[in-house]
Amino acid sequence: MPAVWGEITVEEVLAAVSGIRVSGKPQTRLAGISTDSRSIRSGELFLALKGERYDGHDFVLKGVERGAAGIVVQEGCWNAECGMGISEFRDVVAITVADTLKALGDLAGWWRQQHDAQVVAITGSSGKTTTKEMAATILELGNSTLKNQGNLNNLIGLPLTLLKLEKGHNKAVLEMGMNRPGEIARLTEIANPDVGVITNVGIAHLEGLGDLEGVARAKVELVEKISSRGKVALNGDDELLLKTASMFRKEVTTFGLGGKNDVRAANIQNLGRKGVLFDLEYLDGTWPVRLRTPGLQNVSNALAAASVCLCLNESLEHIVDGLGRFGGLKGRFMVRSLPGDIILVDDTYNANPSSLTAALESVKALVNGGTKIIIGLGEMMELGDAAEKAHREAGRRVAEFAPDCFSAIGEHARDMIKGAVEAGMPPGRAKVAATHDEMLKIIRDEMREGCLIFLKGSRKMALEKVVEGLKSASVGMNGK
Repeated sequence: MPAVWGEITVEEVLAAVSGIRVSGKPQTRLAGISTDSRSIRSGELFLALKGERYDGHDFVLKGVERGAAGIVVQEGCWNAECGMGISEFRDVVAITVADTLKALGDLAGWWRQQHDAQVVAITGSSGKTTTKEMAATILELGNSTLKNQGNLNNLIGLPLTLLKLEKGHNKAVLEMGMNRPGEIARLTEIANPDVGVITNVGIAHLEGLGDLEGVARAKVELVEKISSRGKVALNGDDELLLKTASMFRKEVTTFGLGGKNDVRAANIQNLGRKGVLFDLEYLDGTWPVRLRTPGLQNVSNALAAASVCLCLNESLEHIVDGLGRFGGLKGRFMVRSLPGDIILVDDTYNANPSSLTAALESVKALVNGGTKIIIGLGEMMELGDAAEKAHREAGRRVAEFAPDCFSAIGEHARDMIKGAVEAGMPPGRAKVAATHDEMLKIIRDEMREGCLIFLKGSRKMALEKVVEGLKSASVGMNGK
C-alpha cells in the first residue's frame, strides 16, 4: 500500500530518518510535513532546517502554536530553551536527528519507495526547466503526473516535491539543480529515478565546480548513481558530456541534431514569433512537430523531453501532441507584444554563457531588416574566476549582434560593456545601468515603434522588474 499522509505514524517516520523520539506518542498520525512555520497546517510535522542565513529552530515554537503535531530538530540545536516552550504542549512529538537536511532527504527517499510512480530526473546547465515542463505536458495526457513547482529543484525543494507523491500518481518529473559536487549524486539517491536526463554541459556554477570538466563530472553523477535498471538520455551533440558519462555503463538514449543520435530533429523551420516546425526522427520513423514557443533552443529541449517519454514507452502520437500543447514558461524566452508593435523578449529567469549564446541566436529569427534592437543584460552569477572573461565575451557576442542600444547591470556590467566596445560597438550605444530604474530609463529613451527589446540575466538580477516597467510603456514617451 502506498504511504498516505494522515495515516503515516511517527514510528514510521522515525525509522525512515534514523531519529530519536524524545517526547510524544509513536502512534501519532501525521497530516504532512512542512519546513515553514508560517504556512504549516494542523497535524503536520515541522522540520527545522538550518541554513547560512536562517535557522528553523528559531521558529519551532511558532510551528507548534500553529498546530504542528510534531517537530524534527537537529541534535546540536535541541536545548533546554527550546524544550521549555514545547513542554507546554504535552502531546507534541519531538524527534532529534543528526542532520535535519539529511533527514528530509531520507524521508523523501523512503516515501518515494512506498509509491509505484515512475520517476524522471532532469538536470543540465540550461534547458532543464523547459524540458521538465515539456515532458510533464506530454505525460499529463494519459497519466497523473507530479512535477517540481517553480525552482524547487535543490536538496530542499526536490524532497518536498517527492513528499507530495500520492497513490494516484503514476509519473513524477523532477528537475535537479546544483552548484557544487555531490548534490546531483544525493538528489539521485533520494529520487531513485527510472529515467535520468542530462540536457547539456555548459559554463555555469564554475564558482563551486572549477571548470567545464568539473561541471560535466557533477552532472554525470546522475548517470553514476542511477540504478542498474535505470535508463539514461543524454545530449548526443555534447562531446564532453558523452565522454564523461562513458565511464559508467548504463543504457543510454541520445538526442540532438546530429545524425548519429537516437532521437533527432530534421527539416527545422524557424517561424519566428509563431514557433518552430521540425521533423522528429526515431528509429525508421518520422513525425512532424509544431512548437508554439519561439526559440531554436526549444528544439533541443523538445528532443530531450521526447527521449524521456520514449524511455517510458509513451507513444510517438502522445509525444507529438504534448509538444504541440506546450505553451512556454514565464521568463524563459517569452515573446510579448507591447503597444506600438514593440516586441519584448523576456528571458529574465536565468542566464549563463551557454544559454545567452543560444538565446541571441533565437532572437535573430525575430528580427526583420531595419528593426531597431535594444538589449539589456544582467550579470551571470556563480562563474568564479571565469566571471570577468565570461562577461567580456558576453559583451562581444552582443556587439556581433549589432544592437542599436546595449545596457548592462550588475557587478560585471562594465566587463560586458568593455567587451562590446572592444568588439566594435560604438561607446555611445553601450551603457552601464546602476539600477533597474536606470536600465528602464535607458531602454525607454531608445524605444521606437516596431523595435525589439531583449532582456536576460541571472535570477538574482531580478530583471523582471524592468519587464514590468516596460509593460506600461508606450510609443510616444519622451516626445518620440
